[in-house]
Amino acid sequence: MGRYGEQLWSPNPAAPLRGRRTGVYRPYYPDPLAGSPPVLHKDLIARATAIEVGIRSLTSTVVVSLDQLADFLLRAEAVASSRIAGIQVAPQQVALAEFAAGAGSDNVVEGFSVNARRVARNIAALRRAVTDLPGTEAITVDGIVSLQRTLLPGHRHTGPRSVQTWLGGSEWNPLDAAFIPTPPSDVVRLMTDLVAYASGDAHPPLIQAGLVHAQFETIQPFDNGNGRVARTLIHAVLARRGLVTPAVLPISLAFVSRSDRYVTALAAYCHDGPPGGRAAHAALNQWLTFFLDSLVVAIEEARTFAEEIAELRRSWDARLTAFRERTVVVRNRPREPATVDRLLTVLSTSPVITATSAARILDVSVQAAWAAAEELVGAGILRRRQIGRGATGYLNREISDLLTSAERRLLAVKQG
Repeated sequence: MGRYGEQLWSPNPAAPLRGRRTGVYRPYYPDPLAGSPPVLHKDLIARATAIEVGIRSLTSTVVVSLDQLADFLLRAEAVASSRIAGIQVAPQQVALAEFAAGAGSDNVVEGFSVNARRVARNIAALRRAVTDLPGTEAITVDGIVSLQRTLLPGHRHTGPRSVQTWLGGSEWNPLDAAFIPTPPSDVVRLMTDLVAYASGDAHPPLIQAGLVHAQFETIQPFDNGNGRVARTLIHAVLARRGLVTPAVLPISLAFVSRSDRYVTALAAYCHDGPPGGRAAHAALNQWLTFFLDSLVVAIEEARTFAEEIAELRRSWDARLTAFRERTVVVRNRPREPATVDRLLTVLSTSPVITATSAARILDVSVQAAWAAAEELVGAGILRRRQIGRGATGYLNREISDLLTSAERRLLAVKQG
């Protein structure tokens, strides 16, 4: 799948004395994908096709509408992808940060961390990947750079890098690095090839998504945000090929729960040898087998999330009914669906609301939205929280807790 080259490292004069080393380092040059798509074993293609059938069947087999599930799955994927990048934050804080960034936040929202804001940007980038990129004639380098800018607003150096980067080892030189991607002079060439492959259909969708992800991680075209953009591209490719839209599969949950295998499989992709050889086939097979295994886990997690959200809704309905039976003011409630019942339906997609944002979502008056939210507080479904100066938010922690439960469930399976 490529070759390792040799380059001479000249020390940085600004480095401390211990970092001013001269030596040979070995950057990796992956084979192009569009120029020469790898030939894959028929059993691998057959398995990918079978898994694709399972993904397409999600629309008819999940117990809640996939449209209802879409925002929740998108949030789950972005939280897990950020965690892989070392950005760890409670899902409840992410919900606050996402609310603050959205159109529904009319006040200054407080109470969340810088990391929560970073995850909220990851959610925004993922949403763009599955809505904007699929509608374009082709995936472009500029389109991918726009995802990086969404992730890293204000970052000084967005777009293809102009310096050599590396993973692991010293911060001053790559001589002891764990992996050294291609030199900057080859980044644009490889990215041009990558977007051509990502925009085509040389392989089935799942194979294509897996190869795009691994190739991007191997090129490391940016100086920051590579991993998160690479995982986002999985969903951009699948959305372009018509899989699971408008939802995404929480594949990063599978990655984060099997992180050692994830790193090992990506490392195996960078095999040194001629394309088409036995060793290259073994390297491709190791990565794609792991990737397909992770997709199977992600499909099951999507189904589990759907069941858990449906069970939560039944629990909310029961609590609301019990609360209404304990109160007198609602005995003459009209038969048409009340605002409070409609508000319950949107909680899985909007775990943080205000009376103003709920009014906008439901197209009712602010007073009606406030009354509905207060009734859900009384039923123990929402809780009040001051989220800014003069702003009262209504939060549902149970939806956010599903993400934490999923991570624990997958880690338990791994340890078992």
